[in-house]
Amino acid sequence: MRSGRRMLAANTPKDVAARLSSPPERRARQLLPSPLPHTAPSAPQRGPRRGAQLNAADKRSAGKADSRGPPAGLPVAARRRYDSAMQNPDEPILIAALYKFAALPDYADARTPLAALCCSQGVKGTLLLAPEGINGTIAGTDTAIGRVLDHIRQLVGTAGLEVKFSRAAELPFHRMKVRLKREIVTMGEPGIDPRHSVGRYVSPVDWNALISEPGTILIDTRNDYEVAVGTFEGAINPQTKTFREFPAWFRAERERLIAAGTEPKVAMFCTGGIRCEKSTAFLKAEGVDNVYHLQGGILRYLEQVPPDQSKWQGECFVFDERVTVGHGLERGNYELCRACRRPLSAEDRASELYEEGVSCPACHDERTDEQRARYRERHRQEALAAARGETHVGAVQTHAADREL
Repeated sequence: MRSGRRMLAANTPKDVAARLSSPPERRARQLLPSPLPHTAPSAPQRGPRRGAQLNAADKRSAGKADSRGPPAGLPVAARRRYDSAMQNPDEPILIAALYKFAALPDYADARTPLAALCCSQGVKGTLLLAPEGINGTIAGTDTAIGRVLDHIRQLVGTAGLEVKFSRAAELPFHRMKVRLKREIVTMGEPGIDPRHSVGRYVSPVDWNALISEPGTILIDTRNDYEVAVGTFEGAINPQTKTFREFPAWFRAERERLIAAGTEPKVAMFCTGGIRCEKSTAFLKAEGVDNVYHLQGGILRYLEQVPPDQSKWQGECFVFDERVTVGHGLERGNYELCRACRRPLSAEDRASELYEEGVSCPACHDERTDEQRARYRERHRQEALAAARGETHVGAVQTHAADREL
């Protein structure tokens, strides 16, 4: 150790395998390693507006990756979305939001090789593996993302893998995590399987017509902090804290929403489509058959529908360092509270309860003075590390529990 700096050993795919084979109680506290410095640009260090700028070598590497074209094996629709995302060559990082419901009985065995591949390619983000499939968002160079997607397709099959692409000037994630879960999106309702029963898909170009029909019930299936940032005009906000609360909300509100003897159209939407797969499958299990959902979610709608034809109001919260996006998937105007991971508007940041890295109006009363003191010291250490051009170890950790979808 020199000059008070911690020297971190380079991590390799073998290191990843060793960590993942450690006892569960130890493994739960371990982070998947960061990639070698030469494999990709560094992740952002502080705040949603700050991120590591690409150096000359990184830009050359990213440019070479981009020049090779789209990731191999893309279906025609995904290829069109990739081509659309390529419109800004000054943004060398490719972001892929993906999910697929598929039977993965050996999902635990898939974790180590998938994590090792991501880390060896310099890819960062989060992937969830469960018996029902895969879900997550990753970012890296075009070539790296292509290799990871090839691996995932071998794991879950090519057909039906939902992928949405966007671009960024810098990596929107701090680290790479591959996690094992009971569900890839947690509802907590046994027997709900979107592979066997799901609502009718509605493309973004047809969505406006559906939700404009008299009598259509429009439900936002996301959490309350997401809805506060933006939603479709006329949408019902269930005011849920987590997706687990959605079934209880619907059962409590069903008679008010759907009069006895009627069969109105119920249209639901979420960020990328995965929660709608579960929620429409749940409603069908509850005996509601006239159910629809927005294919590709809000993100595909914002990508494809021009602002002057849009029924979307506000911005869309995303689970990475961009915090929010608007039409064309342009980065939005919100920042992130580092204590509770909620989005912050300019008004929130002007509040006397807001302290950067420590608290915001939403979480100030949820935390103790002792917790705020820890956050304050962490924020100070991150600032000192950034001034030295280093990555502070605490900066890559989630300081509050990961927000549940």
